[in-house]
Amino acid sequence: MSSYRIHGATGDWEVVIGLEVHAQITSNAKLFSGASTAFGAEPNTQVSLVDAAMPGMLPVLNAECVRQAVRTGMAIEAQINKYSRFDRKNYFYADLPQGYQISQLYHPIVGEGSLTIDADDKAGIPEDKIIGIERIHIEQDAGKLMHDQHPTMSYVDLNRVGVALMEIVSRPDMTSPAEAGAYVRKLRAILRYVGSCDGNMEEGSMRADVNVSVRKVGDPELGTRTETKNVNSVRFVMQTIEFEAQRQVDLIEDGGTVVQETRLFDPGTGTTRTMRSKEDAHDYRYFPDPDLLPLELGEDFLAECRASLPELPDAKRARYESELGLTPYNARELTAEVETFARYETLLAETARRAGKSEAEVATQVANWALSVAPGVFKSLGDDADPAYATAQAQAAILELQAAGAISGGQAKEIYEIVLKTGREPGEIAETEGLKQQSDTGAIELAVDEVIAANPDKVEQYRGGKDKLFGFFVGQTMKAMQGKANPAVVNDLLKAKLG
Repeated sequence: MSSYRIHGATGDWEVVIGLEVHAQITSNAKLFSGASTAFGAEPNTQVSLVDAAMPGMLPVLNAECVRQAVRTGMAIEAQINKYSRFDRKNYFYADLPQGYQISQLYHPIVGEGSLTIDADDKAGIPEDKIIGIERIHIEQDAGKLMHDQHPTMSYVDLNRVGVALMEIVSRPDMTSPAEAGAYVRKLRAILRYVGSCDGNMEEGSMRADVNVSVRKVGDPELGTRTETKNVNSVRFVMQTIEFEAQRQVDLIEDGGTVVQETRLFDPGTGTTRTMRSKEDAHDYRYFPDPDLLPLELGEDFLAECRASLPELPDAKRARYESELGLTPYNARELTAEVETFARYETLLAETARRAGKSEAEVATQVANWALSVAPGVFKSLGDDADPAYATAQAQAAILELQAAGAISGGQAKEIYEIVLKTGREPGEIAETEGLKQQSDTGAIELAVDEVIAANPDKVEQYRGGKDKLFGFFVGQTMKAMQGKANPAVVNDLLKAKLG
């Protein structure tokens, strides 16, 4: 149970949240035409006669869009409806040449499913929570109005008209901004794993309509909800909820009434504002599209869709823990994004190959490097780092040197910095730059003897029970060896000589 509460003058309130996520389906062509869906084209250069609603032009359904929607439904273990149908949603707006949007109201392609968000104590999510998904339906996108091109006129870009979208509608099961943020992140990860949407919210290929209502804690009745349209980042989704929930509580406690309406989020101020009154389904005069036959899916098609699914985030995370022995934290972080696990698995395979070991034997070493060390080095270098040099081969070579005791953790970072700036080979850098660890027992023993001889008082204190002084002796020995001594050898020798 979420602990998120809004403390009002009349008592504590809770927030109820549902999200309608619009995800652009990965496809080279639009839902009902062959026009391109590539991002960033010049305005009105990707518009077919169908998109422009020229008379006599009939829509032809893109089978790849159907396939991707079905695969997405399977990924959230939802009901796949073998029979579905397209409806016309009628409204007039300048960016909608047809005067209607083709969608699926009455018979969506995907029925009920669910998604589990992970526990996060810091965010106020004390335990894993299942969020119900009501439906996924396919629909076409509208165009885009541009108000900043001319002082007195608005321009219309129809490139997005007819682009295929999945609308993924959640149940009102979320009760805090943190839960909503976790839901969007998890859903985006699943879409990227499946390959049905690239999840680039900044490009508009994934955006959320945020439904928010409030009620007194313990009240079983839902309050009147507002819908904030087209929120395009996880952070903005959370800000929308925080602002809108507080606005509704203040309004009710001041004697007002929440109006069911559509609102817009202003990223500059973190506030929402009224856009229009909220329409109901009957306001759009939905009816079955007469130009499109009902969609009927066969068993062979469904079997092919299921067979094409990859290992999904929760299954991959469980495998990382059970088979590779990773901690729950490392497993969660490594599976959060497609790019992260892809880099990790490539590096893991190369490191295991070079070491002649199983992946499980080197998994933790590679995980620590991939999650902490490598990103830290890359970030510290900024523009001086060349991503082309961050190859799995180079990183595996560094890990191999470190595992063999030839270099220390600090030297591994230094070598990787040079690799990212120059592309040089790690072994050659270690040799020529003096970045090899000294494991010569004789030389280290001599340094240990000198440190002990120079600090008789601290030796006596250590032997008298001040165990923390051991770190002092290690530090002095490493200083004497100019930081190049093998720490394991230093520790062993000091333990032996200090008793």
